[in-house]
Amino acid sequence: MMTAKATSQATWEQDVLQAEGPVLVDFWAAWCGPCRMVAPVLDEIQSENPDKITILKLNVDENPDLAMKYQITSIPAMKVFQGGEVKTTIIGAKPKFALEQDLSAFLG
Repeated sequence: MMTAKATSQATWEQDVLQAEGPVLVDFWAAWCGPCRMVAPVLDEIQSENPDKITILKLNVDENPDLAMKYQITSIPAMKVFQGGEVKTTIIGAKPKFALEQDLSAFLG
């Protein structure tokens, strides 16, 4: 079950740049195996930390302009935005404990 909401070029400004609190954007594609592996881990982190972080998914095939703007060269790539700025970038599928470590500043 996917709990992470999708975002797109049309909703980017409101969903990500104007959001209150940290927003992790998972840049992914349907054909990407590692992306499918990390998705349930991100869903778990989201469901365990609903008040601390918002997790959104952005399909890079459907939103190539945003992927280019944020220099997404390999996926899965995750960027945490806060106040409209990229605060941290995580590249590649990782186990939950490693992702939680990477996100500790936002989940703490």
